[in-house]
Amino acid sequence: MKILVIEDNESVRSMLEMFFSKEGMESTFETDGLKGYQRYKDGGWDLLIIDWMLPGMDGVTLCRKIREEKGTVPIIMLTAKDSESDQVIGFEMGADDYVTKPFSPLALMARIKAVTRRTAAAAAPEKNVTETRFFRINKETREVFFQGETVSNLTPKEFDLLFYLLQHPRQVFSREQLLEQVWGYDFYGDERTVDVHIKRLRRKFQADHYSFFITVWGVGYKFDEVENSHEN
Repeated sequence: MKILVIEDNESVRSMLEMFFSKEGMESTFETDGLKGYQRYKDGGWDLLIIDWMLPGMDGVTLCRKIREEKGTVPIIMLTAKDSESDQVIGFEMGADDYVTKPFSPLALMARIKAVTRRTAAAAAPEKNVTETRFFRINKETREVFFQGETVSNLTPKEFDLLFYLLQHPRQVFSREQLLEQVWGYDFYGDERTVDVHIKRLRRKFQADHYSFFITVWGVGYKFDEVENSHEN
């Protein structure tokens, strides 16, 4: 992985340089927003890590400039600002994630892995039609068939949640993961929203002796076509 870090704090740069070297990652460092932008133009980067406050060009402006030029490289912002409004600004400018200083290298690595997984998934060819024994769902036409019958009473978010779960059968998701993947970063609601939508899907999709939206206690939910379950 080739990482470009644009950060003017020497201690942060030294920490990241040692950590990335230990992890076998190739890292390049710039201390100025304008120089960082010119280095970004060299291309070939797998990830950008950009400090919010930079000389020459601040990190938010740099992030916006890259996105305006249709740059798709993942961007993680580093900042001492931790208010929700600041995070919203960073995301609106095109950042993929946001890490508040001070931070540990291991915490940053977790964010890096999450961002690169999401980016790889987004770049992969999307399968528009998903079929199981009981379900057939078409994302492009937003059609849902259950036991061969058309289902037309789903809300947009119920459809999105159903499609996501059917794409990942038997995979367990936490409420937080489902909020992130189905609702997105712009959703700041309570995690109980997921519970409400799962209950609605259970009411709308019922078959004798089968359950589909399974509670995994202490974790979250998964989709499976389970026979003889007493799931409510």
